[in-house]
Amino acid sequence: MIVSKQKPFAEILAALGEAGRIFLVGCAKCATVCKAGGEEQIWQMQELLAAAGKEVTGSIVIDEACHLLRVQRDLRGKGEPVRHAEALLVLACGAGVQSVSAAVEQRTVAGLDTLFLGNIRRFGHFEQRCSLCGECLLNETAGICPVTVCPKGMLNGPCGGMDEGKCEVNAEAECVWSQIYSRLKARGEFAPLIRTTPAKDFSKMRKPGSLKLER
Repeated sequence: MIVSKQKPFAEILAALGEAGRIFLVGCAKCATVCKAGGEEQIWQMQELLAAAGKEVTGSIVIDEACHLLRVQRDLRGKGEPVRHAEALLVLACGAGVQSVSAAVEQRTVAGLDTLFLGNIRRFGHFEQRCSLCGECLLNETAGICPVTVCPKGMLNGPCGGMDEGKCEVNAEAECVWSQIYSRLKARGEFAPLIRTTPAKDFSKMRKPGSLKLER
């Protein structure tokens, strides 16, 4: 899921500028799980904006704010509250903000900072395990991504700073390569450790990325 957090309200207010009539957009998926852009946060934002002298013309929590056509359809369905707004404040990830921006003529303001693709440890605790680099090494590293989880992004490890299985950068964290070694050893898979991984080809981390599935 995409992990995000709400920007400071003062920053949001500054971005809204002179716009007095605001329509709020949330996302029922990732932003809701992050407690950054769900129903509760929409209502809280509405109260904050009202206290700041803004008029909230309406709101919606879209099922997937990153879905371009769904956003277009849902906002069209809101009719006058959207048309009457001078700006739309979006409590969704960057993809959601851009979906909304493409669907309306008014100014679109991002209310969240998009942080990373994250795994959920428990409710309210997210961890980055993948960097979306376009070239997965997981088959060689026992399902642990050293590009992301190792602070140095070591493709062949551990580095010289590892101390008794602990990370040099974060002494409280277990060395990623120590974890990879332990997991491979437990499985009796040593071949990946013998091979040297060549320098990573970051050209595969294409921007802008796109994918069309074959029918």
